[in-house]
Amino acid sequence: MNKKKILNDPVYGFITVPTELLFDIIDHPYFQRLRRIKQLGLTDMVYPGALHTRFHHALGAMHLMNLALNTLRSKNNEISDEEFEASLIAILLHDIGHGPFSHALETAIFQEVHHEHLSLHIMHLLNDAFGGRLSLAIKIFTDTYERRFFHQLVSSQLDVDRLDYLNRDSFYTGVYEGKIGADRLIKMLDVANDKLVVEEKAIYSIENFLVSRRLMYWQVYLHKTVISAENMVLRTVQRARELMQQGIEVPASPCLQYFLSSNLTLEDFQSDNTILERFVSLDDHDVWSGIKLWASHPDPIIAYLSRSILSRKLFKVFISSKPIDEEMMLGISELVQERFGVAPEDVKYLMISGQISNNAYQAVGQSIDVLTKTGYVVNVADASDLPNIQALSNKVEKYFVCYPKEVAAL
Repeated sequence: MNKKKILNDPVYGFITVPTELLFDIIDHPYFQRLRRIKQLGLTDMVYPGALHTRFHHALGAMHLMNLALNTLRSKNNEISDEEFEASLIAILLHDIGHGPFSHALETAIFQEVHHEHLSLHIMHLLNDAFGGRLSLAIKIFTDTYERRFFHQLVSSQLDVDRLDYLNRDSFYTGVYEGKIGADRLIKMLDVANDKLVVEEKAIYSIENFLVSRRLMYWQVYLHKTVISAENMVLRTVQRARELMQQGIEVPASPCLQYFLSSNLTLEDFQSDNTILERFVSLDDHDVWSGIKLWASHPDPIIAYLSRSILSRKLFKVFISSKPIDEEMMLGISELVQERFGVAPEDVKYLMISGQISNNAYQAVGQSIDVLTKTGYVVNVADASDLPNIQALSNKVEKYFVCYPKEVAAL
């Protein structure tokens, strides 16, 4: 069987799977599961085209990693074939631990188990399955390999993960302000003192990348309607968990029922491989099938939330640059109790508050470094003659509260 496949990607055109090991990893059921997990959760409630998956993104990131490594090789940076393949594996598997709806349900299905931890755990299992051939990829992924720039390509302020998801999310949402010049940025990459750097002539491309990232956060990832939809699904799943753990029957797929009726920790995953086997069977379809069943559940809260999500009757969202006034919150809470007849302790399911933040560039600790024409390596904020980059390093925080529109009409 010919395993050196060429895939047709709508963003980049033809993508090559360069080695048989990479093909076998892509072909593995753990990786194929990513076809059933949307990249942007519920963003299609706002941008109908945002139906691409984690599978798409992982392949795109692998393609950009291939381009980046070839660029570095062309500039006389020594990269062995083993390092080349390991870097492609590391970026291919960087999101393999994502659960249903990507980030939206990370805190509802598990207790303090983040997708990065699960990604690493799955990589170790795949390493066993492939006879230890992923060992170097795991070192690169965990930043324990001595040549640190490989990890920076996987995870940093200017990694191929970000380059792909900004390009891809922009393409599928139609928000063209998020489109970045990934090709130019990759062509400008180099290594200096074992650190990933960008040539000085790419400064304006870096600025465009950072501006695009900030715009995509406000227009797409943190869009007020997306915040409403994702928090409604989060509360729906949390309500299902609460009911299950009270002994009330809540229909769900066997895998989803298992996770919602348990309070599993990362240690549980590490000590019992059968938990992971259940996890890799879990995807968006489990949650959607649950929501469809819950729409007719006797519990009025889970039934109302489920019906609202299915018919896109989303909560009204109020966003403020300051913490929301306590009197306003108390007033909404009282209206929710009056309109829906819920107990004070259940108001949290129908009045959802929280905080969002947008930090396009982290100037301290993980800076983007620029190689000047004179051979010095400096922070991009210091190298640029424009004030934008420094401004983009400022963290913007906002506060929100979501509540049913029936309450807003009272």
